[in-house]
Parts: sequence; structure tokens; C-alpha cells
Amino acid sequence: MALDWTMLDARHQPIPLRNETTIMSIDRDSQVEFSLTIPDAPPSGTAATGGNGGVKKMKERGRLWMTNQRLIFITPKDDKTKPSFESLSVPLDAVLSSKFEQPYFGANYLVLDVKPSTGGGLTDGTSIEIRFYDRGLFEFVSVLEKTRERLVFMRRQAMEDDENLPGSSTSYADTPPGYDA
Repeated sequence: MALDWTMLDARHQPIPLRNETTIMSIDRDSQVEFSLTIPDAPPSGTAATGGNGGVKKMKERGRLWMTNQRLIFITPKDDKTKPSFESLSVPLDAVLSSKFEQPYFGANYLVLDVKPSTGGGLTDGTSIEIRFYDRGLFEFVSVLEKTRERLVFMRRQAMEDDENLPGSSTSYADTPPGYDA
């Protein structure tokens, strides 16, 4: 997961990665809110926050894309204000857990605990809250969970296929005389 790493085209939309397809997009400006909570230092033991307990909170409204590989959030291009972050790219396999929250007062929201990318500007213990303002969240949560499950299944399948490849049974004892390996 990384802040401001998403490559954008001239229309301010994400450029897909290799073999990446868009599954869902909410591309009307300011209809999705992303709130980031980034601990100062990684949490230790059972602590929910890290180091000295300080956290950095960032909140922006913008557009959201879900692909078969990642979640992408982009703030609208605006010359008047500078957002706290312009884009956020979260690989689906970096989502450690998700929790659907239904408060008594206020809109439903989704909390994602994520594993940050090296050099991505975030720390362990980072969480994201996602709120929709023009639609329900149930469909998104369902599609996100199914897409994550499929990605994990495909990666496990690829690892098993790699493990089941026939190996070389040639050993140095089987090497013909006079042949240097």
C-alpha cells in the first residue's frame, strides 16, 4: 500500500497494471471518503496503535476503482486546494482484515487493516475507513471480498503449480566422466 504512487493518465484516471482489469469504479468526484490512520511507529504486542501512541489522520473525498489486483483512490484534481494525499494504491493481497461497521447514528462504513508497501509512506498498523455518500456499501463489500478470495486462490494455485513442476533428477554422480558441470 502506498500513497501517491498511482500512475494517472491525462484524464486523471489510473493507468492499469499488466493483466489488470477494472471490476468496479465510482468515478464521480467526491462521492467516496477515505480516512487513513497511520501510527507513528508500528504497534507492538497487542497494542492497537504504535510507538508513542501518536497517529497521523488524513481524510479526503474522491473517486474509487477496484480492479482484480488493487483498490485505487484518487482525489479530484483541483488547483485551489492541496489534498493531504492525491492517490492511494492498495494491493488486494495487502488487506489483512476488513470489518463492516454499522453505527447507530451515521452511515455504514468499511474498515480495512492493511500491510504497507516498503517505501510507500505508511507504517504497520495503518487502517483505512471507506464511506460512500451516494450509494449503499453492501454491494462494494461483497464484490471486494469475492475479488480478494479469488486473488488469494489464484496465487495459492500458482504456488502449488510451481511446487509440482518436475525437478531435475540429475546429480553430479550421474554426470558422465570428463564433463565439468
